[in-house]
Amino acid sequence: MSTLDATRAELALLVLYLNKAEARDKICRAIQYGSKFLSNGEPGTAQNVDKSTSLARKVFRLFKFVNDLHALISPTPQGTPVPLVLLGKCKNALLSTFLFLDQFVWLGRTGIYENKERTEIIGRISLYCWLGSSACTTLVELGELGRLSASMKKLEKELKNSNKYEDEKYRAKLNKSNERTLALIKAGMDIVVAVGLLQLAPKKVTPRVTGAFGFVSSLISCYQLLPAPAKSKTS
Repeated sequence: MSTLDATRAELALLVLYLNKAEARDKICRAIQYGSKFLSNGEPGTAQNVDKSTSLARKVFRLFKFVNDLHALISPTPQGTPVPLVLLGKCKNALLSTFLFLDQFVWLGRTGIYENKERTEIIGRISLYCWLGSSACTTLVELGELGRLSASMKKLEKELKNSNKYEDEKYRAKLNKSNERTLALIKAGMDIVVAVGLLQLAPKKVTPRVTGAFGFVSSLISCYQLLPAPAKSKTS
């Protein structure tokens, strides 16, 4: 493959990535929380960027609550333990509620809905829903990692006389484990961000701490949305 062909392929992946509304939202999220980290809650340019980007992101999330509503009523994979099923459904319900209420927050922040006091109340309720959803996600990922670990150990015993890393099934489980570990880290960070936005521990979780955790969480989200590179054909 020539340098020009490689560049075209990389640009095609970038176009594919940026065409995703979710990817653009997460890039804006990184800008938002990066600005929050820089401003540390103090008035100025960084805080203005934080607020304007936060408002702009709400447009990307209009009617997005339907996604988790669909996941809520969809069947779960067979063999999933009941506690994990319940936690997963709670996560879907809470996240769907957060996204639904967030639309009313957008209406209030843009001036379409003029009751500011009620808008703030709805905003706090929506953030509590997001906090609960992130906590459920953390527990789900911990449970799934435990299941993966047990199945990997069982597979290791079966492959004790061969190189386990050459086994396709073991590599697939290892990749899945890495993905779930990253999702667990992100969910834990989102809990801290939610606590910061709700000001539940203002002395410990300052705007700068909230911004730092939110920025790293956003970068993880951007990474998770990266398209898989096309496999080169070998002659």
